[in-house]
Amino acid sequence: MNKTSIQEIKKNNIRWINVNRITEWEIKYLENRFHFHILHLNDCLSLSQKPKIEKYQDYIFMAMIFPIYHNKQRKIIPTEVDFFIGKDFLVTVHRNELIPLINFFNLCKIDSSQAEKYISNSPIHLVYAILKNIADYCLPILDTLNSNISNIEENIIKGYEKNMVKEILVVKRNIISFRQITQSYRLIISRLIKICEEFFSLNSLKIYLQELLETTEEIWFALENLSQCIETIETTNNSLISFRLNEIIKILTIISVIFLPLTLLSSLFAMEVPNLPFSKNPYGFSIILSIMAGVSLLMIIVFKKKKWF
Repeated sequence: MNKTSIQEIKKNNIRWINVNRITEWEIKYLENRFHFHILHLNDCLSLSQKPKIEKYQDYIFMAMIFPIYHNKQRKIIPTEVDFFIGKDFLVTVHRNELIPLINFFNLCKIDSSQAEKYISNSPIHLVYAILKNIADYCLPILDTLNSNISNIEENIIKGYEKNMVKEILVVKRNIISFRQITQSYRLIISRLIKICEEFFSLNSLKIYLQELLETTEEIWFALENLSQCIETIETTNNSLISFRLNEIIKILTIISVIFLPLTLLSSLFAMEVPNLPFSKNPYGFSIILSIMAGVSLLMIIVFKKKKWF
């Protein structure tokens, strides 16, 4: 066995085999030891990332997608975890990217009391514990998205609408990615409850699985609320940008209108024709400037009365 990629914990004849790297070698090992169906093993190798759950002879195959949030990139990306659930074993296959799964396996490996608590009952108890840990990991991501939206709102109020366009797109992208990842959770867990009743005696565990189902629904509804909120903020931000742009265009238009008659007057008095008014008057230049100033002042007064600015 490759100790770096395949590790095992055993308690009361219940085994948890954790495969944290997916190559042909690991797939061949699982095929030889557990005789899993080749299509399920190929799904582990595939990067298609399509959630599914299937019952096959003496085990249940479940493929699920979970979110990972990269702080530096400020981006949510999907990662796949494949579960092979048997009557006395659980095999998890992943790419060593999901922090809560890695930490939970290490905890059970180091602390025998935790291993006894989660592994010794049945594989489905262990599956529940893993999914619960991952669901708890999703909640801070929701808090991060909520915090990002609050920061955007504050900056828009402060007048940084243009700077927030990119921030809004980042948050929208993450919400869409999160929703795409979690949209199958309710269906997968609902089917897991039904299929597991044929393999295990769920008893009180069914209540916890139902609770997990409710948690996934809460995550979905929270994402819907965040999606609606960011859409509203984007609309408001675009309206503010358009309003400010219209104000700038209006001011520039008023300036152009004021200078239009001034340009006309200056062109008329610049013509070299005989008997031009004020051409021989020693105060002609001052008179022309006064006329232009008067015209400008009159236009400004008219614009003010019409409340154009």
